[in-house]
Amino acid sequence: MFRLLWLTWLTANTTMWMNDVAAAWLMTSLTSTPLWVALVQAASTLPVFLLALPSGALADIVDRRRYFMVTQFWVAGNAILTCVVVLAGWMTPGLLLALTFLNGIGLAMRWPVFAAIIPEVLPRTLMPQGLALNGIAMNGSRIIGPLLAGAIIGAAGSAWVFVLNALLSVIAGFIIMSWNRVHKEHVLGRERLPTAMRVGLQYVSQSARLRGILLRIGLFFFHSTGLLALLPLVARAMPGGGAGTFTVLLSAMGAGAIVAALLMPRLRAAMKPETMMLGGTFLQASAMVTAIYAPGLPVAIPAMFFAGTAWISVANTLTVAAQLSLPDWVRARGMSIYQMAVMGAAASGAAIWGQVATLTNVQEALTVAAMTSVSAALLMHWRKPLPPNQIDLTPARVILAPELAERPGRGRVLTRVEYQIDPSRADEFLSLMEDSRRGRLQQGALEWQLLHDVGEPGHYVEQILDESWTEHLRRFDRFNVTDAQLREQRQALHIGDGPPKVTRYIIEQT
Repeated sequence: MFRLLWLTWLTANTTMWMNDVAAAWLMTSLTSTPLWVALVQAASTLPVFLLALPSGALADIVDRRRYFMVTQFWVAGNAILTCVVVLAGWMTPGLLLALTFLNGIGLAMRWPVFAAIIPEVLPRTLMPQGLALNGIAMNGSRIIGPLLAGAIIGAAGSAWVFVLNALLSVIAGFIIMSWNRVHKEHVLGRERLPTAMRVGLQYVSQSARLRGILLRIGLFFFHSTGLLALLPLVARAMPGGGAGTFTVLLSAMGAGAIVAALLMPRLRAAMKPETMMLGGTFLQASAMVTAIYAPGLPVAIPAMFFAGTAWISVANTLTVAAQLSLPDWVRARGMSIYQMAVMGAAASGAAIWGQVATLTNVQEALTVAAMTSVSAALLMHWRKPLPPNQIDLTPARVILAPELAERPGRGRVLTRVEYQIDPSRADEFLSLMEDSRRGRLQQGALEWQLLHDVGEPGHYVEQILDESWTEHLRRFDRFNVTDAQLREQRQALHIGDGPPKVTRYIIEQT
């Protein structure tokens, strides 16, 4: 099953690169302004930033096979529309950006569901290798796609790239249709889309580790995407620069990424994640500067090779860290937020470095990008080290959901847990409750409060507000081993007769 999906992903990414290369090169024939050329990259990545979260929420609550299939056919339909426009001679810079944006919508809707599917078909122990193979598919397509696109552009023109793109996209859609995955509806039914999006955001925002991962991947892509966005102009400026030069440089970058992906197990064994990220950023910045000042392909090709090596080293390290920090029930939403950080940074970086290049020149713009990339990486390494992954996400069935003779009415649910704590251990209890607050909110609670009885110093009341009775019950399914450990620690500090008293209320709507 993994092999089938991997081949589909390779095909889908090949069509993506064919489209991006053809669009970027077509834009250089429609206009020579650096900003317009860079905006092709921005138009391709901006939809992922805008739509990744609702896409990730949908991927967590609907049939993933059917959703994956629909997104693939969206990409195919846009490819057919694009090739018709190009063949008819109607293409303009603005229309090209619009069609690239529509293609990006399909990519935005497709990526989170695939990210969630990988852990579904692979055991956790094989996750790093599976993600490395996923990186090979993505970067193998970075070679295959540009080579196909470059050959077709040189022989027949850009329009026929879009024709082949449409054909391959349709084939990939039919391959997904052959996947016999059985969708299992949750016993509590589907989450509402707004609720699912809120819970996804809450889960990530309450995790210091995930916040650190998002900040690092955002900074890396903001700076490094400048090279990719302006590469058509770098290629044109080289002696004899043309579509073939652009294709060779992209292929060299993809080759470097594939080599790095194959060596990733050894690299992970030899280096800590922080060292990998810092070293990859230094290597990418150095390769960027070397490529833009290269006198010709003999120097530029090795530089692009190492740029690809650095790119996949940093991206794979952070992607694995993000995947292992997410439980399955919120995985697509978490990875969609991760992809939002990647694509939001890439889109803004492409636009900003394109504007800087318009005001100065390509070499100066990318030199500044390289310098600020290294400075940001050093600052993060020294001042904000990535927190360790200390949460055990294994589901824990140690407490049972309340069973009632009659289902409560509609309305929000307020849960009160009363503790009696030795005042001399109040600081220990408050520290523990801070971890509990994060856990409750990550499970999906709307609000959390800790009340302290002014007349009785040892009396505390924890209040948890849920959106509905159904959402209250979902939190029991999301209870993990770390949550169970926190519960044991809370109860160990409680000195009252019997366990802490738990009372649940429905907030009546009057």
